[in-house]
This record gives sequence, C-alpha cells and structure tokens, in this order.
Amino acid sequence: MPKNKGKGGKNRKRGKNEADDEKRELVFKEDGQEYAQVLRMLGNGRCEAMCIDGTKRLCHIRGKMHKKVWIAAGDIVLVGLRDYQDDKADVILKYMPDEARLLKAYGELPDSTRLNEGIAGGLDEEDEGAGDDYIEFEDEDIDKI
Repeated sequence: MPKNKGKGGKNRKRGKNEADDEKRELVFKEDGQEYAQVLRMLGNGRCEAMCIDGTKRLCHIRGKMHKKVWIAAGDIVLVGLRDYQDDKADVILKYMPDEARLLKAYGELPDSTRLNEGIAGGLDEEDEGAGDDYIEFEDEDIDKI
C-alpha cells in the first residue's frame, strides 16, 4: 500500500477557516461594484441577488469563496458587475452581520434594506403582529367551562 505524502485529510482542510473571526477592515464599493442582498441560493456556486440599484441579478460565487465562505439567503454581499452582461454579477465579498449594520449606519445601504431576516423582503409591515396568536380568557369564561 502506498505511503501517504500529504499533510492530512479533510479534517485539516476544515480547520483552516478559524482565522476568519478576527476583525477585518470594512470594504466599501468601488466603481464597477454594487451592494446586493441574496434572495435565494440556486446551487452550483450561484445565487439570485437583489442589487441596491434595484436590479435582480444572477450572481456567481468566485472560486476563492466557494466552499469556504458560506452564503445564505438574506446575506449582504459585494458583487462585481460585468461590462458585457448586466443581468449577471460575481460575488466578491460577504459582509458579516456587524459589518452590514455598519454599512447601513454609514448610509451605504438604504434604510429599506432588512439585515436580520433570513429571506429578503419576507414580511410586510402589516404582518408584524402575526406572532400574537393567543386568546385571552376572562375569569367568567373559565368558570363556564
């Protein structure tokens, strides 16, 4: 049987992401880039995202982030726009939740952007009281039962 010449298996590769917890410098958009909120994941390294300029784009997750940075619906990402395809973009960076709150505080993201929802634009304002699904009984009602 041949001797293994590598440095380890999949558990070693899994542990590489631990240095990501450190504070990193906040990256702002440049020309040719746009902020976007992920609407849904499509598989195969792609996702559908609503850009801040109001355009829904099909985004491709770049190879450096693929299987290393996990992106879910509702995440704020920085996408690179394509010169030749306006309906497609490339995900450059995923913002952590605290970085997304900072972007909103700096005015980079509009106030209508919802940061902590799982799916962008899932609830409307009139649906917020939908969690109050309990019934109050008065003492007289309980005595009749």
